Amino acid sequence: MSRLILPSLRRSVGVLRSNNRLFNICLHQSQNLRSFEHYGAIPTKRALLNNKSSVPLYQFCRNMFIQTQDTPNPDSLKFLPGTDVLGKGNTYDFPSVSAAYCSPLAKLLFRIDGVRAVFFGADFITISKEEETDWAIIKPEVFAVIMDFFASGLPILNEAKPNSDTQIEDDDDDVVMMIKELLDSRIRPTVQEDGGDIIYMGYEDGVVKLKMQGSCSSCPSSIVTLKNGVQNMLQFYIPEVVSVEQVSDKVDKFAEKEFEKFESKIKLKEPSPTNETQT
Repeated sequence: MSRLILPSLRRSVGVLRSNNRLFNICLHQSQNLRSFEHYGAIPTKRALLNNKSSVPLYQFCRNMFIQTQDTPNPDSLKFLPGTDVLGKGNTYDFPSVSAAYCSPLAKLLFRIDGVRAVFFGADFITISKEEETDWAIIKPEVFAVIMDFFASGLPILNEAKPNSDTQIEDDDDDVVMMIKELLDSRIRPTVQEDGGDIIYMGYEDGVVKLKMQGSCSSCPSSIVTLKNGVQNMLQFYIPEVVSVEQVSDKVDKFAEKEFEKFESKIKLKEPSPTNETQT
């Protein structure tokens, strides 16, 4: 009987030693990444002994960490779970809670007090907060929601499809095709590195209409980015482009109107200072 137990114990000890070494490697690497912040949990010995999956131990350790990265917008932060979110080249914007109907993860993130907008990228999630809210309060809750959600195995999107605005259509003319190609190959990857995206909304009379998403939508330097960066590059390669214009779609306008109505209702319910003094 002891001969049968001994090999299994040796294998268990080997697994524990291997995982301890891997965790120390991850911890050492996190100390060398100044622009990132790591958050995770140390797997218990019981969990390691019960882990019968075929997933490599290195992947198991790596997926326990969520990295954060600053963006040019102080009110937006990138969260990198160490795995694909929507996959290469795909993005989806949730500028308000009403837009989160198609994503269980976005719904959970909007339940956190202070979260103003959510944006999904290829391998990251951008959270935009209210200006008066401190990141120190929001970050632990965001970490917990993301970790629990990826552990659940639920789909990130239920119904809607990621953005496909730069897909070449049959009725696109040469100028529109060149604009989409340039946006997709040169401009969007750079903007996505900053936790946002630029969506093609149309082209008319030399004016390219674009929509800013994610960290770029409320960034103080978004207009400068459009004029000095995007417009200059488009004009350099495509002489037909006269200017670039930032626009919002009907969904955003509807959400803004509904929010304004909600704010006005709250103000009407608030007691005026004169009434308080009289009572």
